[in-house]
Amino acid sequence: MIGGPVSFLYAALLGLLLIALSVTVVLARRRFRVGLGTGNDEAMQQAVRVQGNFTEYVPFAVVLLIVAEITGMPLPAVHAAGIVLVVSRVIHAWGLSHSAGVTFGRFYGTAGTWLVITGLSLWILFATTAAFRFPGSA
Repeated sequence: MIGGPVSFLYAALLGLLLIALSVTVVLARRRFRVGLGTGNDEAMQQAVRVQGNFTEYVPFAVVLLIVAEITGMPLPAVHAAGIVLVVSRVIHAWGLSHSAGVTFGRFYGTAGTWLVITGLSLWILFATTAAFRFPGSA
């Protein structure tokens, strides 16, 4: 396989997005002079939560993406899941960084992330239990 598994591409893109979100937090810390925690500024809190929400969901989603590919998920489906995950995380970060309330980005970013995690989880369950459902098919 030239270039490695497809899922690695999306892991790398999401890694770069994490760095971008982390830079935003560092810049906010400098602007608001907050060394630890979030201080009293809502913008500082938002920057930390954008990055925090990313780190709560994305590592597990990437693991699922890699495992799904390893268990034989068709490559177009791996690409689709990876694209939806990357786009969902970008629009979620944009939405949450602009408003603490409900926004298009926050709603659809969360929905897309949950959809990818659910779909990949179901694929892996299906792929890893095929031998139990259909004896002799492994």
